[in-house]
Amino acid sequence: MSDRPVRVRFAPSPTGPLHIGGVRTALYNYLFAKKNNGTFILRIEDTDQKRFVEGAESYINQSLEWLGIGVDEGVVQGGPLGPYKQSERMDKYAAYAKQLVNDGYAYYAFDTPEELTEMRSKLEASNMSAKYDSTSRMSMKNSLTLSEDEVNERLERGDNYIIRIKLPRNEEIRFHDVIRGWIVFNSSQLDDKVLLKEDGLPTYHLANIVDDHLMEISHVIRGEEWLPSAPLHVMLYRYLGWEDTMPKFAHLPLILKPDGKGKLSKRDGDRLGFPVFPIEWKSPEGDISSGYRESGYLPEAVVNMLSMLGWHPTDNQELFTLDELVEVFELDRVSKSGAKFDMDKSKWFNHQFLMKSSAQELKAMIEDQLLPIHAQRGEEYLIKVIDLLKEKVTFPAELLSMGHYFFDLPLSYDEKVQRKKWNDEVSIHINAIIDGLVQSNLSKASEIEGYLDNYAVQKKVSKGKLMQPLRWVVSGQAGGPPIFDMLELIGLDEIARRMEVVNNKF
Repeated sequence: MSDRPVRVRFAPSPTGPLHIGGVRTALYNYLFAKKNNGTFILRIEDTDQKRFVEGAESYINQSLEWLGIGVDEGVVQGGPLGPYKQSERMDKYAAYAKQLVNDGYAYYAFDTPEELTEMRSKLEASNMSAKYDSTSRMSMKNSLTLSEDEVNERLERGDNYIIRIKLPRNEEIRFHDVIRGWIVFNSSQLDDKVLLKEDGLPTYHLANIVDDHLMEISHVIRGEEWLPSAPLHVMLYRYLGWEDTMPKFAHLPLILKPDGKGKLSKRDGDRLGFPVFPIEWKSPEGDISSGYRESGYLPEAVVNMLSMLGWHPTDNQELFTLDELVEVFELDRVSKSGAKFDMDKSKWFNHQFLMKSSAQELKAMIEDQLLPIHAQRGEEYLIKVIDLLKEKVTFPAELLSMGHYFFDLPLSYDEKVQRKKWNDEVSIHINAIIDGLVQSNLSKASEIEGYLDNYAVQKKVSKGKLMQPLRWVVSGQAGGPPIFDMLELIGLDEIARRMEVVNNKF
C-alpha cells in the first residue's frame, strides 16, 4: 500500500433499484476502505436524467444502511470534497472537456444523426467496424476536418455539437489491475467516445474521471463490465495531466446465474424464486419487487453471503461478521472468474446467523405477525419457544408456523407416523407414560426423560419405539426441537389434553 490515503467510492446511478451485484461492489469498497483506515464515499452519478427514477437515490441509501455499510462521505453525510451528486457538479465538466479540446486531445463534432447513420452504413458495407475513430473521423464534420474559422463560426452560431476524445490510431495502452494483473489494449480497438453531449451534460466517462480526481480517489473498485472502458479512462488521466495521481483499478468478477451462463438478473430471481434486491422496491408505476429484508434474511447473512461471491479468505472459514470481514479482506484474494449465485447457500448463511441471534432479537423480527394466541401464555413462554425452534428454521417467519403446536392443538397429524408408528400397543404405552408423568408431577425435561427410560426398561420396550409417537401425540409432527425440552415447556396438563384428543381421533 502506498502512502497515499485510501479513498474509495461507490458511484451508482439512480436509475432503479440496487442489484445485489451493486451491493457487493459497495461492500468490497467499504471493506477495503475500513481495512486500510480509509474513507468510503457514496457518490450519486445522476447525469443521465432520461433514465432517472424517482425514489432510487433514497433506496440506495436505505439499502446500505440496512446492511450496515456505513458511508463516510456522501450526499446525506456531506464531506470536504462535495457535492457528492453529479447533477450538482455540472460546472466542472464542460471546462475540462474544453481544456482537452484546447490541448489537442479532444475535438468538436458537428455531425447530424443522419450523417452518423450514413457513415456506419458505409463502414458495415465494407466489412469494417462501424465506429467513430481515428480512421473514420477524418471523413466527418468536426474540428479536425473543418477550418478554424468554420469551427468558430459554428460555435458562435450555436450549432449543435458534441465533444469527442481524440484517441491515437495504433497505440498500446497498459495499466495494472489489482485483481487481474497487467491489462493491455490497443487504441485501434476503441472509438472516440463522446465526453460532452449536445445538451452540455457529460458522459459517464468524463464525469467519473473528473470526480475521481477531484475527490482524491485512490482505488477504483468496480464491476468487470467497466473493464473495456478502462483504457479510455487511462487515456483521460494522461490527457488531463493527472497520470501521477491516477487511481489503482480493481475490476470485480460478475455474479453469475445459478443455472446456465451469464450475469445474474432480476429475471433469474423471478424465475427461480429468490430476491436480487437488498430491500423491497416499489417502482413509480406501482410494481413491487421483493427484497432480502422482506423475505426474512438477516442483514449480517446477506453481507456474509455477498462477501463470498468472488472473494475467499486464507482458510476455510465461511462465517464472518462485518467487522471480521474488515479484518481479513484483501483485494488480491478476489477471483478473476465469475461467481455462481447459490440460492441454497444464501439460505444456509441466513440459518447460521439466525441461530446466533437472541430470542429477543428474533421476537422483534416477527412482532407484526404475533396474534392474541401467542400472548396467552406470556412473553417468557414465547421467548422459550423461539429459543427451542431457532435451530430448526431458516427464516424468522417460520418460527410461528413451525411452532404453532406450542400455542394450540396440532393443526394436523403426520400421516406417515400414524401409519407406521401408531398402533394399539404403542397407544397403551404412551397413555401409561403420560398418566404416570401427571400423577408423579414430573415436569422437568430431565425428569421426563428419566421416567421414559425407566418405563422402557420395566416394560422391556425400546425407548426409540416410544419417543416419536410421544412427540407426534403432542405436536402432530415427526420431528422438531429436543423432545424433552418441548414437553417441559408445553406442560403436563396440556400434554394430557392432547393425549385425549388423539385417543378420540385415532
